[in-house]
Amino acid sequence: MSLPRPLRTLRNAMLPGGSRADVVLDGETVAQVVAPWTAPMTHADLDLTGYVLLTAAADPHAHLDKSRTWDLISPAFGDLPTAVAQYAEYADAETRESIADRARTTALDMLAHGVTAVRSHANFLSGEDPLRGIDALLQVRDELRDLMDIELCTLGDETVTDDLHTEAIARGVDLIGGAPHLATDPQTELDRLLTLAERLGTGVDMHTDEALHGPLTIVELARRTASWTHGTASAGHCSRLGTLTADELSPVIDAVRDADLGVITLPITNLYLQGWDMPTSTPRGLTAVRALLDAGVRLGAGADNVRDPFNPLGRCDPLETVALLVTAAHLTIDEAITLVSDGSRSVMRLAPAGATPGARAEFVAVRGTSVADVAASADPNRHVIHRGRLVSSTVATVTTAAWSPATERQVSA
Repeated sequence: MSLPRPLRTLRNAMLPGGSRADVVLDGETVAQVVAPWTAPMTHADLDLTGYVLLTAAADPHAHLDKSRTWDLISPAFGDLPTAVAQYAEYADAETRESIADRARTTALDMLAHGVTAVRSHANFLSGEDPLRGIDALLQVRDELRDLMDIELCTLGDETVTDDLHTEAIARGVDLIGGAPHLATDPQTELDRLLTLAERLGTGVDMHTDEALHGPLTIVELARRTASWTHGTASAGHCSRLGTLTADELSPVIDAVRDADLGVITLPITNLYLQGWDMPTSTPRGLTAVRALLDAGVRLGAGADNVRDPFNPLGRCDPLETVALLVTAAHLTIDEAITLVSDGSRSVMRLAPAGATPGARAEFVAVRGTSVADVAASADPNRHVIHRGRLVSSTVATVTTAAWSPATERQVSA
């Protein structure tokens, strides 16, 4: 099968509610959703019998440049400061080519699992060319532009100058980012980055309050960006919110919601990085997911780091994030599925997608019998559709030895 392949009808697909339908496409958008097997037959149909059709996932917080370095670094297990130090030491030897190769592999792995939009942070590096990692991700974004949407966001500490951020934006990076909570003076660093974004006319995506104690910068981030008209604003991690009492949390959530600040929860990485110093009743390290969701905050979820010092694991599979949202954040399966798709697209300010007339034709079809079955099994058999075209298909073969009739009789006896 040659890909990408333009599609006209997604035939006999099971929708999340359990009904079956033909989803008729018109280029990059959904034209109609009609009863199964009733849309006119064409040569551009995809038979989805036995598959559940979901809105494609979006990952609003990734680190493509760091991905797949765990085996290269062999780092010690540890918390966030440990991971930051270990990657910084390794990154001295990184080249544009090595970063691009790993980032491309990870992005394509995400695509094969059903992610058609990703926002990646890009580190400034030490050495003569501090923008080589950013250039690598710009290269990968260009290479994959017909297969998936990739946004890029700068990431540097307080030693990274405004000029470097400005040059990154000039080269094509979309957003200004950073981690103010790790700075010597978090509020001063946040103010610097927001002022820079205002001057450049860009949005921001901040690593925010990624700790179980310490500064709480999200209120100021919300206040400063509430009246912005020039770009989007979002906050990743926000682990500190998960430690607040209900009385402390309520006004913070009000400020975030009223500012329409997007929040991104990143369960696998925060479950790994947080709580190393608390061996008893270890906290989960997630943000206040349930409270944010119930309050109507613009909320998404992603995988964050993949197989690097910040997280030794990760399958590039949004259904892995779904499973963790259910088990660690106590969301329902439907809520978790929505968070990695519609919720994350909302945080990224992407157009609505899914099986609704007029929506963007962004889908992942996963073999299964229901949404719950798909979330539990994470079946590898998938078809991924981006802008109305089939861009990835995975067909897995499982061969198992026959079950002996004699064994069956023994079990039944």
